[in-house]
Amino acid sequence: MTAARRVVVKIGSALLVDRTTGKLRQDWLAALAQDVVWLKALGVDVVLVSSGSIALGRGVLGLPATTLALEQSQAAAAVGQIRLARAYEEVLAPHGITTGQVLVTLEDSTDRRRYLNSRATMEMLIGLGVVPIVNENDTVATDEIRYGDNDRLAAQVAVTVGADQLVLLSDVDGFYSANPQQDADARHFPVIDRITPQIEAMAGDAGSGLSKGGMKTKLMAARTATAAGCAMAITEGSVMRPLQALEQGARATWFTATEDPQAARKRWIAAMKPRGEVTLDAGAVRALESGKSLLPAGVIAVTGRFGRGDPVAILGPDGAALGQGLIRYTAAETTLIRGHRSDEIEALLGYPGRAALIHRDDMAL
Repeated sequence: MTAARRVVVKIGSALLVDRTTGKLRQDWLAALAQDVVWLKALGVDVVLVSSGSIALGRGVLGLPATTLALEQSQAAAAVGQIRLARAYEEVLAPHGITTGQVLVTLEDSTDRRRYLNSRATMEMLIGLGVVPIVNENDTVATDEIRYGDNDRLAAQVAVTVGADQLVLLSDVDGFYSANPQQDADARHFPVIDRITPQIEAMAGDAGSGLSKGGMKTKLMAARTATAAGCAMAITEGSVMRPLQALEQGARATWFTATEDPQAARKRWIAAMKPRGEVTLDAGAVRALESGKSLLPAGVIAVTGRFGRGDPVAILGPDGAALGQGLIRYTAAETTLIRGHRSDEIEALLGYPGRAALIHRDDMAL
């Protein structure tokens, strides 16, 4: 873990909330905060994806420990989320670490505009040294726009922020050939390099009391993460300082990634069908070749009909294809601001905009 550049850690409800009392496991959370401090001191960016809002809220509201109706779950989330965010702030602030709350739904990753907005926000938070605390927005989410479990949400967050490691802190210490609580001969897999149909067939549906996910959802998360260049670990999280325990060799299953997150992202962008084209002047081409983002000033022509976040082809002055990228403005906006400096964007459009037309991280040359 100490070799990682950016780590996403998923914390399940069963680890965070005592299933008997419905109260926060304060000592465990304080120990996890020490792990975050340890990684941050090594220069590792940390993002926490935390369940627990409904579990905490149901205790406060006196709701039963059974399946809740949608309205009850949403009410419990509203009450519990504020307590969850405050709990993280209280354990990390004494160490000089600022926390930020990010609530998302499935729509925020399937809609390209929302995806780019959430990505930009989390990148800014991380760049400012903040530890984002991410959770599904259960107060407004309905079945149509839900992830439904935080394993898959954590994988999507890992993809969004370009993490190279994802750790699922669970109530099991890895992936087994069968449920180890039911089969004494179940075999533990320390490393899985490829998720085969045989591996998928071994995954059961067993979840734990307060959590929704089973091993199948963890495999789905692993498939998402590793395809984006992010290695993923499943490890038992109830021990004190579980991340340091993982670093020191605690039993776990690692799903390996074959390439780094940035290379995987650029391959994904390069495979998209462009919706339009932007033609650059020679100075902008030199800037891109030196690793810079594309600014409006370097664009001499715009063609096609595209929206914000759509893929567009990037052409040189002679029309030669240089690559493509995800553009941050619509075709109409791009036409208005092309050839102008970034500090002129607000006057041209009538509202503030982003300085870069295509950020270097959203570009495959």
